[in-house]
This record gives sequence, structure tokens and C-alpha cells, in this order.
Amino acid sequence: MNFAEILRMALGSLGVNKLRSFLTMSGITIGVFSVIGVMTAVSALRNSIETGISFLGTNMFQFAKFPVSGGGEGPQRRRYELRRDITLAQALRYQQLMADTAEVVCLKVFNRDGGAQAVYGGRKTTPGLTFGGTNEHFLTANQYTIGLGRNFTPDDVELARPFILIGQDIVDRLFPSENPLGKLIKLKERTYTVIGVFGVKGSQFGESQDQIAMIPITRYLNDFGSERVTVNIATQAANQMVYNDTIEKAITAMRIVRGLKPEEDNDFELYSNDSLISAFAKVADVIAAASFVISGIALLAAGVGIMNIMLVSVTERTKEIGIRKSIGARKKSILTQFLIEAVAISLAGGVMGILLGVGGGNVVAGILKADAVFPWNWALTGLVVCSGIGVAFGFYPAWKAASLDPIEALRYE
Repeated sequence: MNFAEILRMALGSLGVNKLRSFLTMSGITIGVFSVIGVMTAVSALRNSIETGISFLGTNMFQFAKFPVSGGGEGPQRRRYELRRDITLAQALRYQQLMADTAEVVCLKVFNRDGGAQAVYGGRKTTPGLTFGGTNEHFLTANQYTIGLGRNFTPDDVELARPFILIGQDIVDRLFPSENPLGKLIKLKERTYTVIGVFGVKGSQFGESQDQIAMIPITRYLNDFGSERVTVNIATQAANQMVYNDTIEKAITAMRIVRGLKPEEDNDFELYSNDSLISAFAKVADVIAAASFVISGIALLAAGVGIMNIMLVSVTERTKEIGIRKSIGARKKSILTQFLIEAVAISLAGGVMGILLGVGGGNVVAGILKADAVFPWNWALTGLVVCSGIGVAFGFYPAWKAASLDPIEALRYE
């Protein structure tokens, strides 16, 4: 028998028991779906972060009291909470020390006492606005633009003027049919004059970046106090060539303003776009490892199911095997046929799992506003693994079928 004929007979045998074949390959589908779905979503988010991250501007790095991850929970979080806050006086002193080195030094603080809500006349925004205080460099440091009106000036910050910049989502809710410039809006029981509107920035990872309102940092601290408020300091190097040198000088300046002795460790965190990407990569690796464990268990169970079904098939077709062997079928041909059946079931389940996984992963990515991807490397790996499962768990039933004694097989009822 040539290979084409063996293949035709193997696929024909699977077609006789369609429901059983479908249920058997469903186990493979579930295992492959779990890992491909997770890795598709993770890959889409990773690509989105690496190509379009906008937490910080170009050549920017930031000092903060807490790490970008927030510091974790329990004792680890407590260690960061016990640090001294970065005060405005320290931030201004740092700004002076870096005046000849850094292109931009942005100072910013954010409201951490629950969602802020803006009010104008009888209209209100939804709670949960991003609200804080900053200086004139917020646009550069966070990749925002001014779509209407003007930015803060150094005098606005120095004199703590009650001015506010608002995002487009706030404009749409409070000023659907009028110009917002010069209007007075109330936010956290304080009144501010709108002097500018941020350009539309859209959403990132499912959250709108246009639900934002910023006032001069000095005004924020005057209105809401400086207790339990720590200043984040974002610094921009002149170019990529001097980026590392700027970071070294900035760390030295930060240690000076914090009053640290040479033997003392830094009591502040430094992060950049690269560190944000690295932090996400660590989380993605943990998710991937968990997905591998879950899918590995599912695939192992599916492999056992394939072996069980193939053994049942061998038992049911014992007489058929005996007849074929008695008229000249070789042991190799029967072994190949049953291996093809096992691999075909496994590959069919793998293909279905890949399609469902890619679709499900991209749905999640779409919800989080990330671009759709097709993880070719994971898909090919999945097909190879499925083929291996088919061979590994189908070999014993195939070998058992090929080793049947034709006389005994013909007697089987």
C-alpha cells in the first residue's frame, strides 16, 4: 500500500465515528486555546507598549517615591510608605541643580483621595478624573498637546494662579455647545478658570487619556495641602547620546536634595519607558508561565484521551486488522495508519484551538485598545506540539494494532 492509500483509509476511519473524533480532539483544542489565547493577548499588548507607550516623553526618566508597580503589598509596600515624601522644595532645588543639564524638568502631583469630578452649571463629569498639579513642562513630559487656548506659564506656577487645563472628555460633558475658555469650573469644591484644552489623545489599554484636569502645582498644594503628597519629577535629556550621563547627574542631584550620605541607599525610585516595558515583560512572563502550566495539564489529559480512544478503536477493529494482515497488509502499513489517525485528531484539535485562541486573544486586545496580531511562532509551536502528542500517545495503540496475530485477530468476535 502506498502512503496516499494509507492516508485515505486513516481519514475514512475517523469519519466513521465523527462524534467520538470531535470529542477526543476537543481536549487538544482546550489546551491549545488556553495558551494561544493568552499569548496572543500578551503579544498584542507588548507590541502596543513597545511601539506606542506614552507614559513618558522621548528621552525622559522620572523620580518618584514609589516604583512604577506601586510597591506591592504587605511589608514590601510598607517599606516604600515609610520613605519621606518628595517635597516641592526638594523638587525645585533639583530643578535648579539640573538647569544646565536637562532640557525639561516636569514637576507633578496627582490626587489620591478618590475620584475627582468637574462641575459647570448643572452639568457634571463622571467621577474618576485624573486630577493633579504640574508646571509648564507637563505637555512635553507626558506627550500631550494644547488643542485650544494656552499652556501654563512659569508665572502661573510661581504665583499659584487658579487656572486649569482640561481634557476633551471634560469639554464634551461640560461644554457641549460653547467655548470652554475663560469659564469657571468647580473641582473638589474649588473653582478654577479654564485657560486651555488638551489635544485629543484617545485611549490606551482601555482607559481614556482625555479625562484629565491639571492645575499649577503650587495652586494644588495651596488648595489641598502638602501632607501625604509626594512630587514626581520627570526629566528630559537633551538627546539620546547624553541620556545615560544625564541620568547619572540627576541621581547625584536627587541625592543632594534628599540630604543622603554617601553610604546611604537611594530613598527614591527611578524609571523610564524602558523600565516600564521591562516591568510589563515580567508580568507577561508570569502570565505565560501560568498559561503553560494550565495548557500542559489540559494537553496531557487530552493525550491520555487520544490513547484511550485509539485503544478502543483497535479493539473494535481487531477483525478488520486480521483480515487486512491475512491478505498481505504489512505491519508498517497498519502502524502508519493508526499513527496518522492519532496525529490527525491531535492536529485538528490544535488548528481549532489556534483559531479560537487567536480570535479570543485579539478580542481581549481590542477591548484594551491594542492592535490585533497573529502569533505565528506560537501557532507553529502549537502545531508541532500537537503532532508530538499524536505520535507519543498514539504510538502504543498503533504498535498494538500492528502486532496483532492475524489468526487470533480473525477469531475475534
